[in-house]
Amino acid sequence: MSIEGKITIVTGGANGIGFCTARKLLRNGAKAVALLDLNDSGGESAAADLNNEFGEDRAIFVACDVAKSEELKESFKKVIDTYETLDILVNIAGIMDDADWEIMVDVNYKGIVHGTILGLHTMGKYKGGNGGTIVNMSSVAGLDGIPIAPIYGGTQYAIVGFTQSLKHYYEKTGIRMMTICPGLTTTAMAARFMSTKEHAMDLLDEETAAMAMAGMQKQPPEHVASAIIQLIEEGKNGAIMVVENNQPPFGVEIPNYTTLQVPI
Repeated sequence: MSIEGKITIVTGGANGIGFCTARKLLRNGAKAVALLDLNDSGGESAAADLNNEFGEDRAIFVACDVAKSEELKESFKKVIDTYETLDILVNIAGIMDDADWEIMVDVNYKGIVHGTILGLHTMGKYKGGNGGTIVNMSSVAGLDGIPIAPIYGGTQYAIVGFTQSLKHYYEKTGIRMMTICPGLTTTAMAARFMSTKEHAMDLLDEETAAMAMAGMQKQPPEHVASAIIQLIEEGKNGAIMVVENNQPPFGVEIPNYTTLQVPI
């Protein structure tokens, strides 16, 4: 899919991977990008920076908590009212906080589900749309688990399973469903987790968490954003892309469970 001339939405778009993705979308010819993020995320400033760099009206900020379905619905409506259509949706908004895990589930999983449903209803051919592309952000933790944040890891597995389930409706929707799975990235979310003093389930202590995080290789958000652009331009429906350790991204294929039989 060529990004040239496309209307795009990026949730969690005011900072980190989301902002870097929005910038790269515009750099690759997107007509406009809507940054959906929290009211206190600095989104107005982020949109202004993009408009200064790429031209007036190329970016807008829409204040939105993705965990609140009505707010998300109204945000999509504002984007369509502004640009009349939508071609690409990148669901990035997420948090990493096992200590406050119920809110995390609302943001990480429900937010992705609500956003995807709105994307399907807006772009889906079965709803009168022209088709398009949805990229949902999970994590390498959604492919292999993460002992220092097991509840977070569960939300990431859920995103992979949800997105893979929807790939089977491509003929009906005309929408490619794809997943990006980054490793540890230098974002505010990772920094907050590394500095937290509280962990869930009384299984993890601060020292163990710090040691585990220190042993992980980090990568800049721009590197992940570049992988997202590659996925949008080259990825097939159902593609899962891993980008970690600041190395070139690669695709993975989840085998059918019947091929994985082992003795109990």
